[in-house]
Amino acid sequence: MKLWLLLGSICLFTVAAFAAESRNVSYKSGDETVNAVMYTPQGNGPFPALVVIHEWWGLNDWVKEQASKLADQGYVTLAIDLYRGKVASTPDEAHEIMRGVPEDRANRDLLAASSYLRAQKNVDPKRVGSIGWCMGGGYSLDLALNDPKLKAAVINYGHLAADDATLKKINAPILGIFGGQDRGIPPADVNKFEAQLKALGKTVEIHIFPDAGHAFENPDNKQGYRADDAAQAWKLTVDFLAKNLKSK
Repeated sequence: MKLWLLLGSICLFTVAAFAAESRNVSYKSGDETVNAVMYTPQGNGPFPALVVIHEWWGLNDWVKEQASKLADQGYVTLAIDLYRGKVASTPDEAHEIMRGVPEDRANRDLLAASSYLRAQKNVDPKRVGSIGWCMGGGYSLDLALNDPKLKAAVINYGHLAADDATLKKINAPILGIFGGQDRGIPPADVNKFEAQLKALGKTVEIHIFPDAGHAFENPDNKQGYRADDAAQAWKLTVDFLAKNLKSK
C-alpha cells in the first residue's frame, strides 16, 4: 500500500455548487458494487469521458466539483468512490481509511470504471481517460498502466512508477502536474519519470511549478494553495484533455 500521510495531510476539501447534470450510479467490480457520481454535459453525445479519482479524503465535495467542471468542458465524468462510502474529516482518519484499501481492489475498481464508461450509450468508447489528485493522481497513473485502451491520463502530484518494464505498459498520453517544493515527490523523481517515458517513446507532458508544494490546486489548503498556479494547472489540463480526447 502506498503511503500518503505527509502528502495527504494537506489535500483538503471544500464545498461548491455543481453546474452539470449529475446522478448517483453504481457499477460492478468483481463481486462487489462501487458507487459513483456521474456528470453529464449538455447535448446528445457521444462524448469523451473521464474516470475522476479522489484524494485520500474520499469522494468529497471538492472532487465532485472537479468532476462537474470537467463535465462542463464536454466530458462525461465518473467520480468513483474507492472508499465504499467513507469520507475522512481529519488526516489521521484519511490515513487509516486509505491504508485499509487493498491496492488490487482499487485497481480492479478503476478498470471496472473505465469499462463502465465505455458501455454508456452517450460515451465514445474510444475516448476514455482518467484524472486524479494526490492519492488519486497515483491511481490515474496506475489506470494508464493497467488499461491499454486508456486514451489520456492526468496525474496531479501523484506517485510515480520508476522502472522501464512497468512504464512500457503505458499507451495513453500522460500529463503530469507537480510542485517544485513537494517533499514527497521531489522534482528529481519527476524529471527522471519524464526522461524514462520519453526514452520509451511515450507521449508525456510534465509541468513543475517551482514555488508550489503538494496539493497546491486545492483552495482549502490554506498554507499551500497557489491561485495563479492552480489556474494555470487547470488550463493545462483542459488543453491536454481537449487535444487527446476531443479529437476522434
